[in-house]
Amino acid sequence: MDNSLQENLILSSKSEETEDLKGKICEESKKIWRVALPSIVSRVTSFGILVVTQSFIGHISSTDLAGYALVQTLSVRFVNGIVIGMSSATETLCGQAFGAKQHHMMGIFLQRSWLVDLITLTILLPVFIFTKPIFKLLGEEESIANSAGYISLWFIPFIYSIVFALTIQMYLQAQQKNMVIAWLSVMQFVIHIPLSWLFVNVLDFGIPGAMGALCISSWLLVFGEFVYIFGGWCPDSWKGFTLAAFKDIFPVVKLSISSGVMICLELWYYAILVLLAGYMKNATVAISAFSICLNVTAWEFMISLGIMGATIVRVANELGRGDAKATKFSIKVLISTSALIAMFFWILCLVFGNKLGYLFTEEEEVAKSVSDLSVLLAFSMLLNGIYPVLSGVAVGAGLQTKVAIINFLCFYAIGLPIGCVLGYVTHLQVKGIWIGMMSGIIAQTLALCFMTWKTNWDQEVSKTSARLKRWYLKSGEENMQISGHP
Repeated sequence: MDNSLQENLILSSKSEETEDLKGKICEESKKIWRVALPSIVSRVTSFGILVVTQSFIGHISSTDLAGYALVQTLSVRFVNGIVIGMSSATETLCGQAFGAKQHHMMGIFLQRSWLVDLITLTILLPVFIFTKPIFKLLGEEESIANSAGYISLWFIPFIYSIVFALTIQMYLQAQQKNMVIAWLSVMQFVIHIPLSWLFVNVLDFGIPGAMGALCISSWLLVFGEFVYIFGGWCPDSWKGFTLAAFKDIFPVVKLSISSGVMICLELWYYAILVLLAGYMKNATVAISAFSICLNVTAWEFMISLGIMGATIVRVANELGRGDAKATKFSIKVLISTSALIAMFFWILCLVFGNKLGYLFTEEEEVAKSVSDLSVLLAFSMLLNGIYPVLSGVAVGAGLQTKVAIINFLCFYAIGLPIGCVLGYVTHLQVKGIWIGMMSGIIAQTLALCFMTWKTNWDQEVSKTSARLKRWYLKSGEENMQISGHP
């Protein structure tokens, strides 16, 4: 009887532990999806307007499609990488400030990021102004370079809208108020499709019509965000414009640069691969097919970025609260969730990959080239479900410098050389470049897994606490206010 009673007690204890674990996973999942779902919706629809624009341009001419692909995947990715990277400092600081209940500091961090990002973007404008001579210097075909030079000028207003759209999303996301961003992004996407159709197909404006619709749609989102913040829906975190934004600006610049380098090394990696595709036989087909595949992975990647955003918020919030154990548990749930979603898209792409090209072009050769890459595309989607979450862990903890080193070694010392050898030496062409890209991503994923596993989260809690204390300003110190709460 004693043995039987003991066994029952053990079974009962295990059952309670299982139920407790299920409850904790459900609770953590609710917290994750409260941030991730609106973030996924906003990122998918915001990136969707770029894909829709590409589709409309692709039906105008194959040369303009290649020109658009070059600008979007090289110039825009180059500058966007810097802006996104530097803006990710906003995610780290706002997330940790919210966790530590320093809500008024979030508005100050947002304004600091606007200052840093706008100055940086203005310095980088020559990338768009001199696109044509830059691409000619790089050896691209003259017709493609001419088209890219014209299209790149239309991207300037779009890029300026990105500064505000990104930073405001990160600011609202940190305080779990990003559902408004999801609604605004859906509205933006819904307006962009008929607007593009009107300008391109009905009014026959051609390239100016497609790019004009892109600019209008992108700024609609920003104006909606401004109305939400300035209209009083963030009373705890937005206290109006303040000169306090200029205080401690250099430490923010330092963190922003670390964040910028981390993201840039990743985004530029893809951009360089597209550039390499431009030197292949039949460059127009190679660039178009490669960029279509990259855009498909990027669209799925927007879902991973949404979960990455939730990762940053959850890790930053728990570190700000000083709970290392909750941080580690959140990371495990996040990685499992993202991996399951990636497996779904992996299967989807394996089944329908040979039909993808026809969504973007009527050119049979381009569509066939996309079909040839579909298996590699599917496995890229699988990897997309893991490494963004691990990068999000690093951003949430402020470990951007370490990830920048990992990205450099994995992408530029491993992936790029393999891609060049397979693409040019073994004559695998675009397929060889893609295999090289995947090699770099696999190496990065393994390195990030090891870094996350070896991180001392109790130590990271102490570092977060010290950083927040060092940059803290009392609400009273906002006597430097230059504009009160609207």
